[in-house]
Amino acid sequence: MTDSIVQHLQQDMECEDLLGCFHGLKSLDRQVFGVLVDAEDRLTVDEIADRVDRERSTAYRSVQRLMQAGFIQKDQVNYDQGGYYHVYRPVDAEQIADDMQRTLNDWYAKMGQLIQEFEDTYVQAEEQGVAVEH
Repeated sequence: MTDSIVQHLQQDMECEDLLGCFHGLKSLDRQVFGVLVDAEDRLTVDEIADRVDRERSTAYRSVQRLMQAGFIQKDQVNYDQGGYYHVYRPVDAEQIADDMQRTLNDWYAKMGQLIQEFEDTYVQAEEQGVAVEH
């Protein structure tokens, strides 16, 4: 079951918890993101898998989730003889923070609308003495 907002506010949260809170990312995803942030250069999926001590396919799924969330970027590196491989790097932290702030603002606006709808529905019904169907 999902924690309520009240429960989240009562917990000791760290900034990394935002990745899970905003995007439903798993512990491994946060670990992979940390590896990419700490890396001096862009990393392949194999290098990421080695650093988080997981199978390549597991690391690849985590990389895909992070890309979908907009936290990392994929670059293509071409071989001189032909062919290519992909490397991954984190997106600028300011961009991620701005995206989370926009998401929070959108959520806040949506919750404000729902609270107003709640008030309109239940206060009006209460004043009229009518039972509200749900």
